Amino acid sequence: MSYARVLCVGLVGVTGHLVEVEADLAPGLPAVVISGLPDTALHEARDRVRAAVVNSGQRWPNRRITLNLLPATLPKFGSAFDLAIAVALLGGSGELPLLPLDGVAVLGELGLDGAVRPVRGVLPMVAAAAQAGVRRVIVPAGNAAEAAVVPGVLVRGVDTLHRLVSFVRDGAPLIEPPADDPPPAVTGPDLAEVAGQGVGRRALELAAAGGHHLALIGPPGAGKTMLAERLPSILPQLEDDAALEVTALHSIAGLLPAAGRLIRRPPFQAPHHTATVSSIVGGGSGLARPGAISLAHRGVLFLDEAPEFSKAALEALRQPLERGRVLLSRSRGAAEYPAGAQLVLAANPCPCANPAGDDRCECAPLARRRYLGRLSGPLLDRIDLQVRLQPMRAAELMETAAPESSVLVAARVVEARQTAARRWAELGRRLNAEIPGPDLRRLPWRLPGRDTAELRTRLDSGSLSARGFDRVIRLAWTIADLDGRARPDKEDIGEAIVLRTGEAA
Repeated sequence: MSYARVLCVGLVGVTGHLVEVEADLAPGLPAVVISGLPDTALHEARDRVRAAVVNSGQRWPNRRITLNLLPATLPKFGSAFDLAIAVALLGGSGELPLLPLDGVAVLGELGLDGAVRPVRGVLPMVAAAAQAGVRRVIVPAGNAAEAAVVPGVLVRGVDTLHRLVSFVRDGAPLIEPPADDPPPAVTGPDLAEVAGQGVGRRALELAAAGGHHLALIGPPGAGKTMLAERLPSILPQLEDDAALEVTALHSIAGLLPAAGRLIRRPPFQAPHHTATVSSIVGGGSGLARPGAISLAHRGVLFLDEAPEFSKAALEALRQPLERGRVLLSRSRGAAEYPAGAQLVLAANPCPCANPAGDDRCECAPLARRRYLGRLSGPLLDRIDLQVRLQPMRAAELMETAAPESSVLVAARVVEARQTAARRWAELGRRLNAEIPGPDLRRLPWRLPGRDTAELRTRLDSGSLSARGFDRVIRLAWTIADLDGRARPDKEDIGEAIVLRTGEAA
């Protein structure tokens, strides 16, 4: 036999595609040709596979070898095809009977010694294989726990090419995924550690309940960072579909822990203010990798000292915040990643950042405007809650009564989210922040004119944009949900205006 075929999976962005690895061995000068839009890592596979095959005790066929990756129009990236190429090549040379691998997807990178090394993105690859009807996969032993998360797929691991050859030839057992140990107890910052700042705590709870973006502006030591870091602690645990999506993104980025279990807690990303555009929204040579906003999908992206970020990095967030996805186009193709993160900005009100607040600010008015002006109007227009925090007072700091813990606040958040999910079920939405503006402005969800009079006046005067109008309405629905009312009233809209603009309604 001079022809063999083995299944593998290619990854473009977060989407996997079933790939057929074909090997044809023909008489002629010894050579290895790879076709099917391979990248540099795949072109180098010929040398890795040759060394791995020889060092595993197998005979290398001295013939003209043509390797084709179908579909040929789909770009192929990475080293996850190594193991499938080696097995297809040995099958085509007659060394291996490939019947045991019929309908089995094979993934893994080969070392020169024949060791099978873990690769990134195994979870979305296995999920794509399962969606295509594949029910058995062979992955590197280091990725077995991660792959076993996908339901309905029989996963086996291999640590060497020799073990896989023994399985195909003699039926030797492969490595079973490790047992799924109970997840460790969740620990982290607690809202009870934040003293005072009632307005900030209220804004944080509203952001969690409705999925709203949040900006915290105040002097140093006011608690901006402490509040932002505790937002994940009051968010609900991720459901199965969301957990699979988040875990797949972290798998692509190579950030999964060794246990490989599903990520159930909403992720938290806090890049340094020197971060580049590529690190924030995604990028890199070849196939673009997910950035911080995608790694924070279903969680929180926190930009501390937001005015210190580059203008390009901040402005690059505008489209992902609006669409919930980021499309990264490169010369070799485009990759689309989900980017449904809650954005939290923290900023000092001026360059001097006097802890006493505005009363002792030494900055000129122009300097103050320029500093916060680094956060552009279009970006701030997408932030539902824009809260100004006051300096901490001694009475607040020395208060003996313990503030509410994250557990108590999280229970209210879950109840408010359940209320919103029931209300918007017919629209296919779950959070107030996701509701399209036209749906909010038509019956039966349109609010009475007497309650929205102040809001309409601000829109007509130009002090509020049409986007801001809709975001105030969404925020008012969240306020009503948290306070146990069926619909927002005039007071809810007034509070939403204050939290949106920092002005008195």
